[in-house]
Amino acid sequence: MRHRRGGYRLGRTTAHRASTLRNLAMGLFQHGQIVTTIPKAKCLKPFVEKIISDAKEGTLASRRRVIAKLGGDKLVFDWLYLPKGATEEEKNAVNALKERAETFFPVPDGAKVERNRYGELRAAPKLVRHIFENVAPRFKDRAGGYTRIVKLGRHRIGDGSELCVIQFVGAEEGPEIGGKPSGRRRQADKRTAYAAKVRKNASAA
Repeated sequence: MRHRRGGYRLGRTTAHRASTLRNLAMGLFQHGQIVTTIPKAKCLKPFVEKIISDAKEGTLASRRRVIAKLGGDKLVFDWLYLPKGATEEEKNAVNALKERAETFFPVPDGAKVERNRYGELRAAPKLVRHIFENVAPRFKDRAGGYTRIVKLGRHRIGDGSELCVIQFVGAEEGPEIGGKPSGRRRQADKRTAYAAKVRKNASAA
């Protein structure tokens, strides 16, 4: 029986599930949105939002809690690295990812990402610092609900799991279905615009 045992197990052991959530969270904090299955997104949502709530405190204790939840302070934004002989196609792919991520938070300069001759990361931005300086300040006036889940209306090849996008709120760009924004996307945009209007009127008064 599962009395008082809520949450998603995802068919994994405790250690495997924790590793999965950390990797998904690291991808979300780097790109602003990721595509995954609905059960994983619903499991990831409270995990990420608790990290942001801790980061908003800005204290040493909260920084230690965030590091513990993420399993350490890791180097990120390795996808910004471009080798010397990079083709135009590779440059365009990196620029497209960077433009999409910039709709959610500031993205560091790709020149800060360096690799050694073995391909290992030698220098790159730190994940925890990025969360505290770039992600958390965006939600300083928001009490909660930092992410949204949008169903894509398509399924993963293989097991047929339904796919969705989990992204940070407040971005104007969102996933599209059939060339048009989804109904949930339009509703979310209306709520965001209304909240901005209310805050503007309150500040003017």
